Amino acid sequence: MKKILSTLFLATGLLLSAQVGIKTEAPQAKLDVNGDVNFRNKIAIFDATDNSVSQGNNDQLLVSRGEGLPPVWRSLRIPEYEANKFYLIYNNSFSDKVGTTFANSDDSSVAYGSRGATFTKGKDYSTLTKFKKIDGLSQTISVFSTESKAYFLFETVVHASFAAVGSGTNPQDSSIDYACGIFVDNKLVNLRQRNIKANNASYPFITHTQIGIVENLSKGDHSVSVACTRLGSYDASNISLAIGTNASGATNINNFIAQSSLKVDVYEVPQTFNSVIN
Repeated sequence: MKKILSTLFLATGLLLSAQVGIKTEAPQAKLDVNGDVNFRNKIAIFDATDNSVSQGNNDQLLVSRGEGLPPVWRSLRIPEYEANKFYLIYNNSFSDKVGTTFANSDDSSVAYGSRGATFTKGKDYSTLTKFKKIDGLSQTISVFSTESKAYFLFETVVHASFAAVGSGTNPQDSSIDYACGIFVDNKLVNLRQRNIKANNASYPFITHTQIGIVENLSKGDHSVSVACTRLGSYDASNISLAIGTNASGATNINNFIAQSSLKVDVYEVPQTFNSVIN
């Protein structure tokens, strides 16, 4: 009897400490089942933080959190969409405090009368001379449907190192033309031209805002970027132009005040109804 009990206790100890395999001679976990599993009663998750056991709620799923972490119960939701209606599927916003600056020598020299022919929809970024990208606004967005509308809201501050008019440095008509464009996959989808002028205060600045839209992008990831250029200068030699940052030597604004932002909203007619687990 003692021998039988010793053998039984030894076998029990091995089962408690070793990996057990069913229909496998090389188990990869404490219990490795090579085949179907049928649970007749319940599945529960032990929480070591408070020694509680959770069986989850009705319609919840058991979701892995990765190696070394216990699984958790999650609810499964299927979004309800109406056919042929647009829904906000993707939205995000980005900011940049570095910006870009232009010296007088950075004028792109696109003649005033030819700008309409130069800046056309779909123009490739590489063909536009002396445009500079605002690096922090170069991002990737995702589109999941062939029927979509993507909206872009770009805002920044344009700052120039003009001295005050009347100081003998800048005449009344001193000004700089500039333009900013929104690009998708390096193709121009929106552009705005403006002019900043010298006035009675040193280092004048203006807020620049533009909204762009592009329809029916192909499904998948797309690059979005914003780039600006200095178009032309009028009695503004040796004047620096700063976009999304403060002009050199200026103390009336800083790069926090001048920072750029880009908001992206993509509305789609859903074609893929992906379940959402939360």
